[in-house]
Amino acid sequence: MESTVIYRHFNAPSRAFSQFSHEIIRHPRLSSDAVRLLTWQLSLPQGARESLSRTAERARIGACAFARAKRQLKEEGFVHERRVQGPGGRWMTQQLVSSSPLTAGEAAKLLARTPLLACADPASPQVVPSPRKPAVGEPTTPSADGHPKKDPKGDTSHLPARTDTAESPHHEDARALVGALPLLSPALRHIPPAMRDELTRLAARWLDAGHTPTDVHEHVLRGLPGAGTSVHRPGGLVRYLLRDVPPRALPPRPAPPQPAPPQPMLSARLHGTRECSGDHIQPMLFRPLADETLCSACVPPVSAPS
Repeated sequence: MESTVIYRHFNAPSRAFSQFSHEIIRHPRLSSDAVRLLTWQLSLPQGARESLSRTAERARIGACAFARAKRQLKEEGFVHERRVQGPGGRWMTQQLVSSSPLTAGEAAKLLARTPLLACADPASPQVVPSPRKPAVGEPTTPSADGHPKKDPKGDTSHLPARTDTAESPHHEDARALVGALPLLSPALRHIPPAMRDELTRLAARWLDAGHTPTDVHEHVLRGLPGAGTSVHRPGGLVRYLLRDVPPRALPPRPAPPQPAPPQPMLSARLHGTRECSGDHIQPMLFRPLADETLCSACVPPVSAPS
């Protein structure tokens, strides 16, 4: 019988190496893409802020394989995510990669110790403002000697588009929808009253597209951050969630009714016959003269008068 013997030759690297647990490499529920994604992230230098999607791009992991690998890592506790609101109301996503599985509570404690500015990309123009170019000429004092002589609308070439909620037939339903938002979650209790008209206009667009108030409420709840994360500007978050109106998925069209099976056609010779309701071994057909239901053999004889 033929057998196979394996010999291994291993040289320990002297530089540029990382130590991983055998449980990661031999994990029974992690695919090869998930293991490669996790080990690549753990091999990055301390303080690196490379996202999982960027690592997948560098590791030549496709979009579908990356989504599957990331889902496996999150299910096994190696990757945790949460959405937080940073300075200036800007929302960002924090990703935590761990060399050992963590529970949601343990990951929340570790993420709470991380400064929000450390999670942002320092090269992003939304975080670091670009240097301003100096104005040409000497600074001048603005004129403040009375009102302008002409309505400024006459000199404006591009007026902002007006959005009138009265044009929407669902204006009142949208207003009631926005008024019920603080009842959905404690994170939405402090929506500024001044933003309700703007949120009503956005909600009316959803209703005009065929969505129901329940659809809008469920969409807002799905966009809220996880439990324990405070929302500093709930009005801005709702405005962001309602900004784009997706097309409403139509219910499946019912199947057309199936036609009734055709009734058997009688031959011309049997046309006008009827089955006798009397006691016969086999069905007995006869041709009635009126509306009788018995054939002549089943009709009882009529006794003669005495």
